[in-house]
Amino acid sequence: MTQDTLSEAEYDAITDAAAHWCMRLHAADCTDGERRAFEQWHDAHPLHAFEYEAMLEIWDVAEHLPRPEPAVVVPIRQPSRAWRQYAVAAGVCALALPLAAYAGWNLGWLPDSYEHFAATDNVRQVTLSDGSQLQLNLNTDLTFSNYKDERRVTLKKGEAFFTVSHDLSHPFIVRAGEGRVRVTGTRFNVWMYEDQVRVNLVEGSVLVTSNSALPGDGLRLGPAMQARYRQGDYMPQISQTYPGDTSLAWLSGKLVLDNLALSDALPLINRYLKTPLMLADSNTGSLRVGGIYNIKELNNLVSSLPKVLPVYVTRNKEGNTVINTLPQQPPKS
Repeated sequence: MTQDTLSEAEYDAITDAAAHWCMRLHAADCTDGERRAFEQWHDAHPLHAFEYEAMLEIWDVAEHLPRPEPAVVVPIRQPSRAWRQYAVAAGVCALALPLAAYAGWNLGWLPDSYEHFAATDNVRQVTLSDGSQLQLNLNTDLTFSNYKDERRVTLKKGEAFFTVSHDLSHPFIVRAGEGRVRVTGTRFNVWMYEDQVRVNLVEGSVLVTSNSALPGDGLRLGPAMQARYRQGDYMPQISQTYPGDTSLAWLSGKLVLDNLALSDALPLINRYLKTPLMLADSNTGSLRVGGIYNIKELNNLVSSLPKVLPVYVTRNKEGNTVINTLPQQPPKS
């Protein structure tokens, strides 16, 4: 099933399923089995996740809406409990939709547009509804929401290069990990792998914070500057990028490793692999590696490492490839 070939009935069925799962996951008696079934449904198609996130936003708005006094009625026949729950969820969503369009937007609770973009095997260029241009690296997933007081991108994984449409009164926010990048109009790159985030500024200026829960907008970057942070950092680390910096080589389909320690190179490599490479120990991580690689062919790097470094590879019980340093030969007497 592809999103391009879905019929109206199939779209409606997905929306109904999203409403059902939103109701069940908010219910006090939701079971572990139901949660596992929801995860399978959620991951089965990108549109499932999209519709569920949209339903969550509607549900959250409904929680803030004033509740009307219930009318006293005497039902002719008592409907089943499951049907009553579904009817309540459907009713809440039906009431919330028009109210959210008015109250949700004006109060900054809900966006007037929501977009989801993903790139898997190829670099992808997209245009957001505000006119901003994005280039998505391989294995990248993000969403864009347009709120009354800000434009918001949530980078779920991967890497993207942003050319942001200038709007001083409507700032552009990129959420990545626990931090965020705040701009009004500029060109910059955001890379994320697990809990590590790196921001490279090409043009304009941005404010970077490593923890969105902290007060203030963070530290300001100018052109040719870089910010790094990871989970738990109080402040991002700021540095100047040198003229030969290769952080944006992916825009040309390349990954450049400039004599990096394996411990520093692996996050750059692993974000292109289905199963990450692992290091046996810190001695292995201190070995240095260099070269220029095609980002679509990085699986070949795994087999070539023993040819260029004194290492061999094994697999752990989880199935991950582990890089080990070859034991040193004792000196000949």
